[in-house]
Amino acid sequence: MSAPQSSPYEHGLQRNAANYVPLTPLSFLERSAYVYPERSAVLHGARRYTWREVLERSRRLASALRQLGVQRKDTVAVVLNNTPEMYECHFGIPACGAVANTINTRLDAETIAFILNHGEARVLITDREYSRTVAKAIELAGRQDMIVIDVDDPEYSGPGERVGRMDYEALLQLGSRDFAFETPVDEWDAISLNYTSGTTGNPKGVVYHHRGAYLNALSNIVSWGMPPHAVYLWTLPMFHCNGWCFAWTMAANAGVNVCLRRVDPRLIFEAIRAHGVTHYCGAPIVHSMLANAPAEWRKGIDHKVYGLVAAAPPPAAVIEGMAKIGFDITHVYGLTETYGPASVCAKHDEWNALPLAEQVAKNGRQGVRYHAQEAITVIDPQTMQPVPWDGETMGEIMFRGNLVMKGYLKNEKATAEAFADGWYHTGDLAVMQPDGYVKIKDRSKDIIISGGENISSIEVEDALYKHPAVMAAAVVAAPDEKWGEVPCAFVELKEGASASAEEIAAHCRQHLAGFKVPKKIVFAELPKTSTGKIQKFVLRERARSTAAIE
Repeated sequence: MSAPQSSPYEHGLQRNAANYVPLTPLSFLERSAYVYPERSAVLHGARRYTWREVLERSRRLASALRQLGVQRKDTVAVVLNNTPEMYECHFGIPACGAVANTINTRLDAETIAFILNHGEARVLITDREYSRTVAKAIELAGRQDMIVIDVDDPEYSGPGERVGRMDYEALLQLGSRDFAFETPVDEWDAISLNYTSGTTGNPKGVVYHHRGAYLNALSNIVSWGMPPHAVYLWTLPMFHCNGWCFAWTMAANAGVNVCLRRVDPRLIFEAIRAHGVTHYCGAPIVHSMLANAPAEWRKGIDHKVYGLVAAAPPPAAVIEGMAKIGFDITHVYGLTETYGPASVCAKHDEWNALPLAEQVAKNGRQGVRYHAQEAITVIDPQTMQPVPWDGETMGEIMFRGNLVMKGYLKNEKATAEAFADGWYHTGDLAVMQPDGYVKIKDRSKDIIISGGENISSIEVEDALYKHPAVMAAAVVAAPDEKWGEVPCAFVELKEGASASAEEIAAHCRQHLAGFKVPKKIVFAELPKTSTGKIQKFVLRERARSTAAIE
């Protein structure tokens, strides 16, 4: 028997500098500055930067950080709003080989201190607005030796002191405008570090690589259908999953970044009108605020505006409300561990002929994989077998592909658990619908088991959102002597609206089986993260207190 012959494709076709370069989103900025040097890139108040200027400032940042002693694979932390400085950090920090750690601006000093130490930050760049919290965090962390750089944004006039050794503009003057970007030796090298919310203990550090950031930046364009030179409004915090990778997306798109320090519906409409904004992203509450804003705020906006909604399953009422004001909303789904959105509810033209309610039902699903993601599916976590496409059998949403994190920093046990059996386990429960689209039912911890029956908090919330007086709603389990658990609804009413608990319960009975109707209804402003996600862990604690819900 003759030995198997080797394939001719195995010889003389090696990888070399001419045919292989590690993928990195840094290349997007260099290309846009080369092709469109004088096109507007970043707008913020009175400040205007072209793509040539953004590249130059990013080079100066990288060069200055190197002069401060930052080396390849060091961590540079930032506590910044959506400002030009934050945008430049997404390029300048990795351009000197370092890892960008964008920190949630609403975290307390204790959590920031943990992150600074856990991530081993060499340098911290911080906005003056957060100086009090940051100064305390530095003290708690025992990091007085850490180099701190202040950003003093002209658009901010509130309280706060400078706590660093120099300000950001002075730092840039130390750097060279001709500094050559240091691209990664391996596209698997870390580009950024993002911490999870840490609702059940210390937050986990999610590590992204250059390859994933590059691919998701492009997937945002392709999966959403963004045209070249889009005008993008930063309603989504850039610290959140690196702005769902849109910091790099907009460089690839050679579009315009319109910065916004805080989410305010009036400011959003003003920016859309003034700058011709075409695209923006946000949690359901952001879209709800826009849909329920006074009609006069939208006057003068006569062009099509496109939005992505994620961070939580969007209530049907929110999608319907945005459709009524002429905004085209697309639902995406993902987690910090998947670079932000990694699946999309891809639309079909024939859906447009359906009644609005049916369109809303189809557009509210988690959908199918992003272009650069290998797979999203629903699997029985016990057997690791896919669930049938029947829209009824629940399993866990799992991802696989290039849009999944490297892992959790310094936490091999959590990383191994997340990647068990070759899939990333999200912890979200869902069904697979007959057309192959994923439809989320709940987080596993948010399922309410009442008298042995499973109740989806999302289903109850959808019913609540259909009430005309409801601005926001969240449903959690409350202890009950008879049933074990019952649904407890926390409801935030629209400004000027009124409704009683009895009215809300009666409304829910029209849409839900009796055992799913909230047994307790609390009217209050809902606690939210800086990205607009409702903090259910806070509400679960409240629901356990009889005094808080009687």
